[in-house]
Amino acid sequence: MKKIQMVDLQSQYKKIKGEVDNAVLNVIDDATFINGPKVKSFQKKLEEYLNIKHVIPCANGTDALQISMMGLNLMPGDEVITTNFTFAATVEVIALLRLTPVLVDVELETFNIDCDKLEKVINNRTKAIVPVHLFGQPANMEKIMSIAKKHKLFVIEDNAQAIGASYKFKSGLTMKTGTIGDIGATSFFPSKNLGCFGDGGALFTNNDDLAHKIRGIVNHGMYKRYHHDVVGVNSRLDSVQAAVLDAKLPHLNSYNKSRQNAAKKYTESLQGLDEIITPKFANGCLEICDNCHCHVFHQYTIRILNNKRDDLAKHLSDLQIPHGIYYPIPLHKQSAYFSKNYKDDDFPNTILLCDQVISLPMHSELEDDQINFICEKIKSFLK
Repeated sequence: MKKIQMVDLQSQYKKIKGEVDNAVLNVIDDATFINGPKVKSFQKKLEEYLNIKHVIPCANGTDALQISMMGLNLMPGDEVITTNFTFAATVEVIALLRLTPVLVDVELETFNIDCDKLEKVINNRTKAIVPVHLFGQPANMEKIMSIAKKHKLFVIEDNAQAIGASYKFKSGLTMKTGTIGDIGATSFFPSKNLGCFGDGGALFTNNDDLAHKIRGIVNHGMYKRYHHDVVGVNSRLDSVQAAVLDAKLPHLNSYNKSRQNAAKKYTESLQGLDEIITPKFANGCLEICDNCHCHVFHQYTIRILNNKRDDLAKHLSDLQIPHGIYYPIPLHKQSAYFSKNYKDDDFPNTILLCDQVISLPMHSELEDDQINFICEKIKSFLK
């Protein structure tokens, strides 16, 4: 059995080494390191893959979220609603722009924002909702878009963990996550389902005016060299990273399918154990689909009951089985985002999940014997 890794980027690279190496060497030979042909090639191919009018590459996923809010003209004091159970970058950019983050509890089954609680915190200062498609599971976009339309709010999808995932509406319409709201933001951090070899990100929108504004923002506010028409930032996807992504994009569906297959094997092995709750599927799916990418499993995250999560984590560490706890501390308890307006009673599900969740190794190169080994060691611990 190969050494188990949380993410096996080396094995993934070796399978497409020729494609990646040639793409990178072409950039180096051409010396087109910033805004070169590979950036434009990747942008166009990703637009086609997502079936969206505009992809605007940028330097990283956090920048993508910040630039989204800058592009929508959100002003200091405006309230932005998002989930309490996510990586800090989602609220970090809200605070950086002197906007007011409003945190909402999540659903226990999907780990995504609870839409019923979301609507209760909307007021006349609310300007936007940022749903996070956590761990690769699409949030309830049908309800979120309905709420946003009712209250005339912007929707910014945090798609950093769900590139390639699909959302199916009751009408039968299926759209890729990140393309449903006013704007989508994603990350190409190396461990993501579509990752580069450094930092990278992108924004998605079908709004022509918004796309034009964002293209200026990512490049110091310039549309014409040395003419700064809007306040901008320096956030460009460099050509080397674009070359890597250009080579990997044709494989994204197969990467996601491999993740789904691994998730199915985990679930089949771990189901029926009283102290484990395996991932539940929303979006009208009762199981992993063969004909769509509803949940793309950036992480395979289970819940461990009876206060045994930390003991299991130690057990796995002793066996050199990697794992992750995403996320151990709710955002409302982080010093940077503390507010007297928040009470623990507002976030019972988030607090519970922070004590229960553990993520198992998940990547496109995971092998059956590795999954079987991990599951057997978990089951032996819980006996």
